[in-house]
Amino acid sequence: MSGAEILGLVIKSSYLVAATLFLLGLQRMASPRTARSGIQWAGVGMVLATVVTFFIPGLQNIGLMLVAIALGTVLAWVSGKKVAITDMPQMVALYNGLGGGSAAAIGGVELLRWSAAGQAPGQTALVLAVLGALIGSVALSGSIIAWAKLDGRMDKRYAFPGMQVFNAAVFLAAVVLGGLVVHSLGVPAVAAFFLVALALGVLMTLPIGGADMPVVISLYNALTGLAVAFEGYVLGNEALIIAGTMVGAAGMLLTRLMAKAMNRSIKSVLFSNFGGGGEAAEITGSQKPIEAADVAAMMAYAERVVIVPGYGMAVAQAQHKIWELSQRLIERGVKVKFAIHPVAGRMPGHMNVLLAEAGVPYDLIADMDDINPEFRNTDVSLVIGANDVVNPVAKTDPASPIYGMPILDVVESKNTIVIKRGKGRGFAGIENALFYADNTRMLYGDGAEMANALVSELKALDGGH
Repeated sequence: MSGAEILGLVIKSSYLVAATLFLLGLQRMASPRTARSGIQWAGVGMVLATVVTFFIPGLQNIGLMLVAIALGTVLAWVSGKKVAITDMPQMVALYNGLGGGSAAAIGGVELLRWSAAGQAPGQTALVLAVLGALIGSVALSGSIIAWAKLDGRMDKRYAFPGMQVFNAAVFLAAVVLGGLVVHSLGVPAVAAFFLVALALGVLMTLPIGGADMPVVISLYNALTGLAVAFEGYVLGNEALIIAGTMVGAAGMLLTRLMAKAMNRSIKSVLFSNFGGGGEAAEITGSQKPIEAADVAAMMAYAERVVIVPGYGMAVAQAQHKIWELSQRLIERGVKVKFAIHPVAGRMPGHMNVLLAEAGVPYDLIADMDDINPEFRNTDVSLVIGANDVVNPVAKTDPASPIYGMPILDVVESKNTIVIKRGKGRGFAGIENALFYADNTRMLYGDGAEMANALVSELKALDGGH
């Protein structure tokens, strides 16, 4: 066996090891207890795949590659250190879009190279390059729009009459231009194809409402993985094929689970007005305020307390104080649980990340299906920052834009306390009937400040200890 053959075998074997580490890392991410090590395993696999790539015979532009890796590493490290936990969904959306853009760039470079040479290495590679470029471009521009919406830089939903028909025409144009690229490999066709593909991602995301953002982020993650897998085939890189396929499959599975949790189809997420506001039935009654001292006493002498966190808790950075409050209740013999809706927050697992950061044990965190039957036997439910995911109109008002979405049945609790800054609406832009229920009281104020007040009141009840 020649030296070149041995080197090729080592490279392919290293890619296989890297792919195995990706798979094992993904498997370990299935549990909060092993997720950190799963990320580390996958990171080691990524480093291995990157280093081995530099040993591919005939590799060019090594200097540019090193500069790009250095810049990317520094920018990611700095931004990752600085980003607030409330901005994590925006960062995930943006980084995911960059992954899709990278895959699209690979396809673009290869298409232009083949255009200059006058031919492609094969019809399959050519078709997959175009498909990967299309999907990656949509993921890039769509993720940027999702980032802008999540970051408050753009309205949560934008649509115009006949937009679905227009979007369908743009999609058809992208397909036609993609076919033209496959047929002719002309530079003008490649440029037009990319422009239309990027426009398609923007147009697809503009009309999607805020309540659907977690599903959208997950869907674009799946598309990015698929694009990477296609371009991995184009480059003949096994690591990209396997890693992209895993990301695509995992992302699509998560998207389906998220859509199911909202009683939605992916089609309805992309082509309907969910989460964009609507003409729901008028809610009668009034919001009834309560003081922190009364809430503390109510919780201190309760048998069961369920805490329902939402995005507002992340904004207030109240997770640590909420956990301190929970610990004091547990010390008094109160049974405390945390209830997590699958789409609470702005991205999948957002609340789980917050609670893990605060040190909440995993066995105290319950998902929606497990906790819902327990609400009717719960003495006090404390809602902090959650809104749409506890809104009863999802079950009672067919005119509501969130009708049909499974919710946490907080309204069935004996008493419900809602910590809220004011009387504003949730991300879906509608009133919450829970706030007007007979058994609900509103504790107005900043989440962290109110949690701190509750801790202080509990200390007073315990004689200052």
